[in-house]
Amino acid sequence: MQLVADVGGIPGKDCNGFCKYCYFRKVKDIKSFGCAHCLPNKIGCERCSKGVSETQGKFKSPFEVMNEVQTALMMNMGRGDVSAYISGGGDISCYPHLETLTANLNQFSIPSILGYTCGKGISDSEVASRLINNGVNEVSFTIFSSDPKLRKEWVKDPNPEEALKACQIFCENIKLTGAAVIIPGVNDGDVLRETCNSLEEWGAKGMLLMRFANTFNEGLILGNEPILKGIESQPVEEFAELVRQINSEYKFRVSGTPLCDPETGGPFAIASDENEIFLQFIKPVTGEATIITSKIAAPFISKIFDKLEVDSVNVVAVEKEIACLITKEDLEKLDLSEIKDAVIIPGRSFVHQLDAERILSADGVERLVGRGPDTLSVDGELSIDMTDENVIERELEQFNDLVDAINFFGMRII
Repeated sequence: MQLVADVGGIPGKDCNGFCKYCYFRKVKDIKSFGCAHCLPNKIGCERCSKGVSETQGKFKSPFEVMNEVQTALMMNMGRGDVSAYISGGGDISCYPHLETLTANLNQFSIPSILGYTCGKGISDSEVASRLINNGVNEVSFTIFSSDPKLRKEWVKDPNPEEALKACQIFCENIKLTGAAVIIPGVNDGDVLRETCNSLEEWGAKGMLLMRFANTFNEGLILGNEPILKGIESQPVEEFAELVRQINSEYKFRVSGTPLCDPETGGPFAIASDENEIFLQFIKPVTGEATIITSKIAAPFISKIFDKLEVDSVNVVAVEKEIACLITKEDLEKLDLSEIKDAVIIPGRSFVHQLDAERILSADGVERLVGRGPDTLSVDGELSIDMTDENVIERELEQFNDLVDAINFFGMRII
């Protein structure tokens, strides 16, 4: 069992400054989006306001974090081996009490996992050895590039050589998964392969490639587009092909987000022809509805319903590429003539129920709007640690939840 040890922190403030490509750069004051967690008659809550911009609060004291971990531990007693996933809004390597926190966790025989860190808080590489001695057994390290000059320029790392040495120490002693936001013309091509060469030589267990987002449709919903002027993001399929290439060239596991995981076939592994046999475990569809989803997910979901020979469901894509980042502006651009009387929107989308019903009934047809499951597949960030069986099992569970929503909200088919 994995407990979350949230140390807090604010992007840009508690991470030694923004990386040049950071999703949270240039964020303006935003109005609450609305979401499934809002009160029924009020647009706005913690999740869709401060939560989405990760500006909840400064770093917490180690005492506060340990109290939260102990409370979670008491509530989950008897659920197997326990580890603590240390995460926060800033860079956790900048958390001034990281060594104290990991030492305290180690006293309770709780090993630690360091969530995404760029290592920008590391001024002495030997901190890696001390953290390992404190029970840290896994790290997700956003290396960006093994070239210290590029790290200094793009990650804004004040001590790139020490951070890279720490990365090597982690690789040589515990499980480290590298990560890099791929900026076309900056850290792709030969630079990316040099980085992967270093990680493979050091003994890294995996590498996550993240596609750079620079527009509203690619996911910048905080009024901060573009993050980098003059740089166009890599087309999604071209990025997926890069992930496949790198995976074929190196011994460690390589995955990508938003596409793809070559080892598991995710996301939407059950949409592939070789996994068609598993579709027999999806419940019968007895309702009629429109599924609204992202531009990337739509073809996969449509393919699954086609294989199931379901003609009572149509899939409509918005221009947004990530379903959980759909906002009311995306719904306002839809052609309502394509929308059935029952509509299912993504569970985590940033749209309040009041807005969804108003926008999707603007043509005078009063439509019933329901929410599907939070996810329908497993993103590369998670699937990199999963087997194909794990991914297929998760996708079948999630897709059955979607069918339940269709059958509940949709008109009955006789």
